[in-house]
Amino acid sequence: MIALTAATGQLGRLVVTQLLEQIPANQIVAVVRNPAKAADLAARGVNVRRAGYTDATALEQALVGVDRLLLISSSEIGQRTAQHQNVVAAAKRAGVKLLTYTSLLHADESPLDLASEHVATEQAIKASGLPHIILRNGWYTENYTASVSPAVANGAFLGSAGDGRISLAARADYAAAAVAALTGQAETGRTYELAGDTAVTLAELAAEISRQTGKTFPYRNLPVAEYAAILLKIGLPPALAHGLAHWDDEAARGALFDDGRELSRLIGRPTTPLAESVRQALKS
Repeated sequence: MIALTAATGQLGRLVVTQLLEQIPANQIVAVVRNPAKAADLAARGVNVRRAGYTDATALEQALVGVDRLLLISSSEIGQRTAQHQNVVAAAKRAGVKLLTYTSLLHADESPLDLASEHVATEQAIKASGLPHIILRNGWYTENYTASVSPAVANGAFLGSAGDGRISLAARADYAAAAVAALTGQAETGRTYELAGDTAVTLAELAAEISRQTGKTFPYRNLPVAEYAAILLKIGLPPALAHGLAHWDDEAARGALFDDGRELSRLIGRPTTPLAESVRQALKS
């Protein structure tokens, strides 16, 4: 059986949906903290098992009979290392034969403060002796297209990424990479640097919004502190607001750029064009 953690999250649901196109539902295990949120998956025949990243006993029980596991990184920044180590240890005790992990693009050399927990997790996976695949995911296009509606409402797209080129790919593209790893289409023991085929600036994103709406929405590049203050004002939690602003600042210096095209090779098709992601955002 194939299992994945965080199965009701944004990435997890896409992975389950794509897996259902290839394997029977009863061969999929959705590991979730709240089974009620996975009622729709259970209705489709997916095995739903309760386990959070902090419950070592529940994790081991949830992985009974699992051959291949996708560890989707926790969203709880600052707690990820310990949480992920719990999953790795449970996977080893349960006899999992392949562990795939969603890490961060160029984690071992990335200047992003997110990188350290990913590096620690990669090290724990390698130290465990488990056969593994590391998927180092770049930035999701949705990280920015989620701001399309506010941009349209406010007449400008805001950020702190300057002229930095960001190799964006849709969340569904990264889900397809995970499915490829889980279904034997990726090389065991390999670390994949995954990113979109085309790198864009936020000014180019703003231009695409303008093209599709027929209205002009310029990109306004702001100092980090000013951008963070705006994000705080609209209600984002402080850690996320400051994080987004600082990650943009690092993107300005190339932290989210990659031109290796490993993602499109792994999934067997080009990554989703920016125009399509903007079209979907404008529809929602």
